Amino acid sequence: MKKLLTGNEAIAQGAWESGLRFASAYPGTPSTEILEALTAYGEIDAEWAPNEKTALEAAIGASLAGARSMASMKHVGVNVAADALFTVSYTGINGGMVLISADEPGQHSSQNEQDNRNYAKAAKIPMLEPSDSQECKDMTGIALEVSEKYDTPVLIRMTTRICHSKGIVECGERKAVPLIPYEKKVSKYVTVPVFSKKRREVVEKRGEELLAYAEKTPLNFIEWNDRKIGVIASGVCCCYAREVFGADASYLKLGFTWPLPLELIRKFCSQVQDIYVIEENDAYIEESVLMLGFAVKGKNTLPHYGELMPELIRRAFLGKTNPLIPYDSSRVVPRPPTLCAGCPHRGFFYELGRRKDVVVSGDIGCYALAFAEPYNAMDFNMCMGGAFSVGHGAQKIFRTIPGFDKKVVAVIGDSTFFHTGMNSLLEVVYNNSDTVCVILDNAITGMTGHQNNPGSGLNARGEIAAKTSIEAVVTALGVTHVKTVNPNKLDETRAALDWAIGLDAPSVIITRWPCVLKRITDEEKEAFDNPFTTTCTVALDRCIGCKLCLKSGCPALQFNAADKKADIDPVSCVGCGVCGQICPKSAIVRKEET
Repeated sequence: MKKLLTGNEAIAQGAWESGLRFASAYPGTPSTEILEALTAYGEIDAEWAPNEKTALEAAIGASLAGARSMASMKHVGVNVAADALFTVSYTGINGGMVLISADEPGQHSSQNEQDNRNYAKAAKIPMLEPSDSQECKDMTGIALEVSEKYDTPVLIRMTTRICHSKGIVECGERKAVPLIPYEKKVSKYVTVPVFSKKRREVVEKRGEELLAYAEKTPLNFIEWNDRKIGVIASGVCCCYAREVFGADASYLKLGFTWPLPLELIRKFCSQVQDIYVIEENDAYIEESVLMLGFAVKGKNTLPHYGELMPELIRRAFLGKTNPLIPYDSSRVVPRPPTLCAGCPHRGFFYELGRRKDVVVSGDIGCYALAFAEPYNAMDFNMCMGGAFSVGHGAQKIFRTIPGFDKKVVAVIGDSTFFHTGMNSLLEVVYNNSDTVCVILDNAITGMTGHQNNPGSGLNARGEIAAKTSIEAVVTALGVTHVKTVNPNKLDETRAALDWAIGLDAPSVIITRWPCVLKRITDEEKEAFDNPFTTTCTVALDRCIGCKLCLKSGCPALQFNAADKKADIDPVSCVGCGVCGQICPKSAIVRKEET
């Protein structure tokens, strides 16, 4: 049976066909859809984890118990999971275990574009790199087999274009894979130094065996064409190179990339005239080719960062570009990302941005957009869960600067709070910091597409689950100054900020209103008095054209230059009322939606 699948969906299909029993993940673009697709297979226990570390640890546990398991995450998530990853490389596994790292060359939705091929090398674990959806499906099964054969976790390295591009996939039936019996092996699985030192030797011997496998696996192969140019590539770069060079080049396609097949590389390089190494981000393959003594065109010709789209490769190596359809670039309107109409973060950041007495420490989520106009309400953000910790460190130093009278307000989302923000808040409380900590609770993991989290009351399959109270967690961590507010009520939000900024002790403000794009539950309809069921309109006789309402940054608002009045798009507006509270003439009013 053939299906049209994205790379992420194909990973899930391959996992199901290969007898996977357990999968865990934390949502993060471009990896999110892997776990979402896995929830459709009843034979697989697929779940969202609070963060990537716990996801990988749960997959390790399932493997030790004898099941084939998987953890998936975006590239920066592997940083969070690295502690467990490096250790499970030493212990080995029981049931096959695969870690999916979805890298993001070009940084479409990430704070960096690190090359996670380096993780395989550093952790000394085998790595596979698919170049299309069919390979995603096939390599998942191969990875699980390699995992069990060589007693190792296996890394599958994806990139954005592989994750999200669709292709025809030849699919099969699920293979019944029995559990591998669990045996207590203290010297293998208990990582005290006396045992780990011996396991280190095992890792090195395993590396030698994997090197022999890399040389003979059909995942690495040569395609001979014109030998004037020889291209070495892996992943999506193989597709890009073929699009540019076609039959005018020969190819060494690498699908199994740690350890690299050095003898196969040597054989290929010795039989071509010019060697092109095409890879996104780091010179991971190129360094090995250079080590073998061959001159290459690689990072001396291509950029060290960003995506290597075919047009870029064509220009770099051939000095050519494809003709484009002419157009008037002056008519292209810039469309920067913005908070959605009705976003519950808008009212909070409107109030926060107006203050001159704060420095704002941000985090990873939709609310990172608050750095921009018209809010200007974010000074820095570093990593998931870092808002409170980074803010705390800054606050400690600001307190030592004579005359510096600004206070740090640290802002984090609800899912990110559960991810690693709880530890950050404990840092603030334990060290008696007067940092103002704000948790933006919109009842969902918004930025990655509305995945449930421990505060949602639903699990990955949408089934009823335990609902973690943010107030209860905050109080348990030792915070005694806590307020929960409706961020759409500006006076309430303003008063809460005044209150917290005036304290000399740790404080938490929780803003609570559901994401405008999420499916509203019956419980939320009752709790929030049927949100998003009204719209706002402008009373033109009262509007003076002052444009103050536009400072809300709502995309439903516009200014009609002809009559010099504000206007509201009734299709976009959901009646949050923030703009009406800004208007000095009360010219914006709610009306029942018709």
